[in-house]
Amino acid sequence: MTKVLVSGASIAGPALAYWLAEGGFEVTVVERAPAPRPGGQAIDIRGPALTVMREMGLFDQALAMRTRLKGMSMLDIDGKEVSRTEERTISGGRFNSGDIEILRDDLASLLLKASDGRATYVFGDTVRSLEQDGAGVTAAFERGSPQRFDLVIGADGLHSNTRHLIFGDETPFIRPLGVALGIFTTPNLLNLVDWQLAFRDETSGYVIYPARGNAELRVNLGFGVEPEDDIRGSISGQKALVAKRCAHLGGDIPRLLAAMLAAEDFYFGDLAQVRLESWSKGRVALAGDAAYCPSPFSGQGTSLALVGAYVLARELTRTPEDYAAAFARCEARMRPYVRKNQDMVSVERRGQIPDDIFDEAKNAISIDDLRRD
Repeated sequence: MTKVLVSGASIAGPALAYWLAEGGFEVTVVERAPAPRPGGQAIDIRGPALTVMREMGLFDQALAMRTRLKGMSMLDIDGKEVSRTEERTISGGRFNSGDIEILRDDLASLLLKASDGRATYVFGDTVRSLEQDGAGVTAAFERGSPQRFDLVIGADGLHSNTRHLIFGDETPFIRPLGVALGIFTTPNLLNLVDWQLAFRDETSGYVIYPARGNAELRVNLGFGVEPEDDIRGSISGQKALVAKRCAHLGGDIPRLLAAMLAAEDFYFGDLAQVRLESWSKGRVALAGDAAYCPSPFSGQGTSLALVGAYVLARELTRTPEDYAAAFARCEARMRPYVRKNQDMVSVERRGQIPDDIFDEAKNAISIDDLRRD
């Protein structure tokens, strides 16, 4: 049986684990975090990614867990409403699209439960080195003993450790968008009920919405990166940076910044795209944000991760003894889809992505021929 190591247990990793196990592979998933990560923003399942969820038997569960927002208000810098709509939100798009908006941790939990038992999960460890030869890959870990695998797949995010080990310095592959984003959960201090608040100007912006039956808020604060900003410093330093760079925002933001200090699920990072000439080298391949992050500006990172995991696993299942051909077929199918979604970002930076452009991009791949009989 072909042994596969998957690095990363957020979205792409558990989806890969499910489909590889379905195809008869022996799968181990390693995740640096000590447990599944809580929190995160609302994310979206769109186009063919909905088909993937149906094929996994998770569509109805995801639909039941979707966000229940009824509209949004655009605010000015002082927190005063300047417009409102009951047709869409910034985070989820049009309500009549058929897409599913779901909290990141809810979707991750669904995928983990679906793949747990099929795959072996190891939390609290990470890959330290990868050595390839003609027969396989030796993976050394920070905590566990070295192991041999036939294949290794990095599904470990924008600043992928797997990508660094195989492709080296990330600088040539990362296209920074000049924006940093902080995400955290607070109690519903604003008493929002199924309603989103948003603000954006040339230097900063935010999106705030209730979750968990309106009991909590998911707060997303973004701002332009300055040369002196320590994006990848300590959590306390990152919180201090968010507070400093968002101090000019009025309305309810000061209250939320104060609450941020106690947030246990705080996430902070720079926004960027990943553009690689190849998503594999030898027996090691990349998937999800590690290979082709489109950035949150596209609204398509989750769908690309789900579809990419499905395509990669199904192609490997077709020719398990010829991984190179499987990697090549996956890339040939996925790359036009990825590029179309990444290229939307330049449109979005000038304003709202036109619906026709967005709909074309989200449906720019066919996976019907890969579906199970």
